[in-house]
Amino acid sequence: MITESYSEERESLFSPGAFFGERKYICDTAIITFSGEIFQAVIDRYPHREVAYIGSANGRKPIYAIEINGKEIVFYLSSIGACLAGTEIIEMEWQTGVKSLIVFGSCGALDSEATNGKYIVPTQAYRDEGMSYHYAPPSDYMDIKNADRLARILEQLRLPFVKGRVWTTDAPYRETKTAVEKRKSDGCIAVEMELAGVQAVCDFHGLELYSFLMTGDVLDGEEYELEGLSDQDEPEKNQREAVLDATTLSIAFVY
Repeated sequence: MITESYSEERESLFSPGAFFGERKYICDTAIITFSGEIFQAVIDRYPHREVAYIGSANGRKPIYAIEINGKEIVFYLSSIGACLAGTEIIEMEWQTGVKSLIVFGSCGALDSEATNGKYIVPTQAYRDEGMSYHYAPPSDYMDIKNADRLARILEQLRLPFVKGRVWTTDAPYRETKTAVEKRKSDGCIAVEMELAGVQAVCDFHGLELYSFLMTGDVLDGEEYELEGLSDQDEPEKNQREAVLDATTLSIAFVY
């Protein structure tokens, strides 16, 4: 069973070194986004250089160091889903030495009244995916350890937010009405596809994760609402705000 996948054994049969050579150090902090539009907006706006890459049979994905106020921060576009996002973090850390990660993306609202117009700071993630069970002992929820610190930073920046549980699933087309109601009754206010696995990977490898979400589609109404999800990637409407948030948060951690 997948709940029996975790082991205290630290050594795998191979490491990222088999593909990327010796460990390297670039800087301490990374920003990771799931939005192609936001990624391109940051690259267009800030000085950057390619410092590493993520490679697979699907192709080669660059990892950049961007410069903000004289400081370099690692930045790249993550694949979607807990398995790919978590694996890419492992490969990125091997090549850059990063120890603090700011990760943000869109999610589905399970409580639109609570989340509308606000950023979501996840406190726990329901483990309805496979990646986390290989990196942490089995449990229903994964604690998001830096939620309180991230909330304090958002307060200082005067950005609206709400804290709460989220639901991580790797089966978006199985988000049934019954499943949604179960998660809502458990206190989940949003659904996404990466956080439980990513947090488990970060805990296992001693990395500090700071994750916030922006609501897109809505799953708690009479009918499914998609419009907000497409807005997340609409350049003219959302790029400036998203770029500002990512870089402002990065500066807060770098300094």
